[in-house]
Amino acid sequence: MPLVEVTCAPHVAEATLCELGAVLPHLVSLAVECPEEPYDGQLRPGDVEVRFRRLGPLDRSGLDVVIEVRSKWFESRAVNRQERVDLLHDGVRTATGLREFGVYLSLPVAAWSQGD
Repeated sequence: MPLVEVTCAPHVAEATLCELGAVLPHLVSLAVECPEEPYDGQLRPGDVEVRFRRLGPLDRSGLDVVIEVRSKWFESRAVNRQERVDLLHDGVRTATGLREFGVYLSLPVAAWSQGD
């Protein structure tokens, strides 16, 4: 279950962020898909959590948007993580038209539990 944090500059249009929020769950799922956590194309509640935050007056960033993805470490994910993050970056660019943005993929050792 990936956690996605999107930090954006104040001038990024809300329509762009809505579009980003609509496509991120699928694009992130494709990017982190692996044998241990396969993606069947059907997202369910809790599969991908996306959170948005505008930059505050004390934040510093040279990019319009930074997308941080945290997904549980598996060796099959780790061996090609750069390819995965590049795939996600390309997908976001194609889907939204964003140009000045970055994607950070973190694969921590983690566990997840969710009620019914």
